[in-house]
Order: sequence, then C-alpha cells, then structure tokens
Amino acid sequence: MKEIAAIIGWVTGVQGVPGRPGPTFGDKPWGLLHKWWGLPSAGYIAVAVAGVALALTAEAAKKRA
Repeated sequence: MKEIAAIIGWVTGVQGVPGRPGPTFGDKPWGLLHKWWGLPSAGYIAVAVAGVALALTAEAAKKRA
C-alpha cells in the first residue's frame, strides 16, 4: 500500500509542476490536469506540493517498516 501511495504522490507532483510555467512559456498549462480541470496557477502549485508531500511521507513510511 505504501508503494502505491508513493507512486500516486510522485505522479501527482509531476503533473502539478508543469502546470504553472505552461502559461508563462506557452499558451496553456502543460501536463494532463488542464484537460480535466481548470485550475488556477496557485492550484497547480498546491497539487505539486501535495503530491510531493504524499510521496515523501510514503517513502519515509517504507523506510521505517
């Protein structure tokens, strides 16, 4: 279960990271999230932070086990 949480966290973090610079360097956010939801720039940052936090927590739990 910890492995799945880590994978979900890393994928979520990776999808949140390119969403913010996309409008700056292109015409729309990059990644897949903008295809399903219209998030503001701060939303992409929040998704990235939440994903990385989930991944790091899961990785730490795997090391403790």
